[in-house]
Amino acid sequence: MGKRKKSSRGPQAKKKEVLPTTFTCLFCNHENAVSVKLDKKAGVGQLDCRICGQKFQCAVNYLSAAVDVYGEWVDAADAVAKEDAAANDGYTGTARQRRPRLAGGDDEDADGYDGDGIVGDDDEI
Repeated sequence: MGKRKKSSRGPQAKKKEVLPTTFTCLFCNHENAVSVKLDKKAGVGQLDCRICGQKFQCAVNYLSAAVDVYGEWVDAADAVAKEDAAANDGYTGTARQRRPRLAGGDDEDADGYDGDGIVGDDDEI
């Protein structure tokens, strides 16, 4: 006695992973607020945030996807941030400004201390 024959099944179609077309905004941090539209005939990809109104355009080709436009936007934002950081190298921050020293040399009392200084102990026997 042999085994039963299994009915032959046709090849199963693999599900194609769909790439997202909505993303998180870099500026307002809202999720699914940025939508990407591709016009492959014109060769333009447009990115718009519906919350803060941020817009970006870049060139696309026939292989480009919405993820590619978002990636170029992230790269462009990083490049602008680096340029701003390089331009502001002399920025000292919001720290307090130093008080100018009073003219008169290295006098310790010039710092504003009005105490007696170092006083020796009384001799104890």
